[in-house]
Amino acid sequence: MMEIMQIPGRAVRRFYVDVHRLANKRRKNKTEENYHVYIVDGEAFGKASKIADIPAEAGDELYVDVIPIELTDEFVEVLRRGVRVYHLRRLTMLRQKREELRLSKTARNDLRALMRVEKKWFREIDEDFLEMRRLISAFQVLLRNHQSLLNGMRALNKGVEREILREAIRCTERQMAAMAARIVEEAGRRIPTYNKVVEALEIAGENHLLAREALAELLTYVDFNRGIEKINNYVGLFKPAKGRLKIYYRLPRQALQRLTIALKGTSTIKAKDQVQVIKRIRETVLTRTPLEAEDHAGLGQQGKTLRPV
Repeated sequence: MMEIMQIPGRAVRRFYVDVHRLANKRRKNKTEENYHVYIVDGEAFGKASKIADIPAEAGDELYVDVIPIELTDEFVEVLRRGVRVYHLRRLTMLRQKREELRLSKTARNDLRALMRVEKKWFREIDEDFLEMRRLISAFQVLLRNHQSLLNGMRALNKGVEREILREAIRCTERQMAAMAARIVEEAGRRIPTYNKVVEALEIAGENHLLAREALAELLTYVDFNRGIEKINNYVGLFKPAKGRLKIYYRLPRQALQRLTIALKGTSTIKAKDQVQVIKRIRETVLTRTPLEAEDHAGLGQQGKTLRPV
């Protein structure tokens, strides 16, 4: 845990940033649209080639539309300076605000729209989240490749080609196991409630490596301190209103499905099975051990706000 210190005598500044994935790349005829464009307290615009070049200091707040995986190290550097970083929960909110304000699609107009989004639509992130997300992203690449190879092999009835794909699948599964083990190790170190939930779900054995990886994904992306209904909505366990699109985050939903399959021991699962898994995880997360209760009471007596980094 790290205490976020604010520089005495200086007001907290708010930086809103329109992040550009390729801002740090060299190119000819580079315009403002090719940089990270930012605005400070709704007044002064600026641009930077790197997120770390934005002049935010300890105690300041940085609000961004997206955090690309490839810019993880730059955001970690900013966090280590003591800057609080918030990212937009739903990118569709930015488009909606821009349309409400009747603004064209430019970096500066995106910032004007971003400043109008309520703070509840932003999530504060820390270094642990960014590092877990980077590992999970690598695992997701292997998972997609594995499924693609399986589909390709099933399309072939026999022959040398099928055996080549079978060997490629075995190789990918070994890589998936290695990456899953890395994610599980980091989750045990970075997510306070992870080991407790692993024990509660009884998935500590070697045969449950991929189940523990799926749990790590869920605990990274889902806030289990929230109500059941909010969690269910976040992972898509709801019926949309008639004529409305069903909008939810697919990555944690897929992790929930993999975990539920592992717990049930069958690929045939229903929505109610997934809801039960969510309830079990949430109950475990919210139940404090005597030691945790003592630590929590101690923090309350200190009167300090601590934030994991």
